[in-house]
Amino acid sequence: MRSSVTTARFSGGVRVSADGDWLLGARQVASPNHDARPVADDISLLVIHAISLPPERFSGPAVMQLFTNRLDPAGHPYFAALAGVRVSAHLFIRRRGELIQFVPFSARAWHAGASHWQGRDRCNDFSIGIELEGSDHRPFTTAQMRRLRQVVGALQSAFPQITRERVVGHSDIAPGRKTDPGPWFDWDQLWRDG
Repeated sequence: MRSSVTTARFSGGVRVSADGDWLLGARQVASPNHDARPVADDISLLVIHAISLPPERFSGPAVMQLFTNRLDPAGHPYFAALAGVRVSAHLFIRRRGELIQFVPFSARAWHAGASHWQGRDRCNDFSIGIELEGSDHRPFTTAQMRRLRQVVGALQSAFPQITRERVVGHSDIAPGRKTDPGPWFDWDQLWRDG
C-alpha cells in the first residue's frame, strides 16, 4: 500500500482498495485510454463531469463503448464526430446509481483535456475523473447524488489531499470550453449530510 493511501470504508458498500487503485463496490470495465501519472502519488483533485450519448439519451451502452474504444461512428449521426476520440474517466455513475470503474486511480485517465486549476495545467496528471450520466438540461437523479456522496467520501478518506475545495466541475478547470456538470448539478446536495 502506498503511504499516502488509507483504506476508506464508507456507507453503501463503497470503499477504496488497500492498494489505492480500485473502488470496491464498483463494476470494473477496463479502458485502454490511460497512462502513467507523472507523479504516482499526486492525487489531489476530483473532477465531476456529465455525459450522455447521444446527447440527452440515457441508459444505453454508448458511454461505455466510447471509454473502451468500441463506439461505432455509424451508430448515430452524433457519433461520427467522435470517431478516433480516445477518452476515459476513472468512474461512471449511471442514472440509477450503478458505479463503473474504467481506470485505476494510480493511472492517469484521459477525462479533463486542456485544463488548469490553481496554477497547474494538465489536470489529468493529478486528478480523479467522475462522469455522471446526465446533461446540462436535466436534474441528476437522487440515486446518482447518493452514490456520488458515497464515492466522494470514500475518495476523500483514501486521498486526504482531496479536500472539499478540491472537488470541482469540469467547467471549473476548462472554463469557456466545458459546461459540465452543468446548471442542474446541486453542489449543496453533494455536501448535505456530511
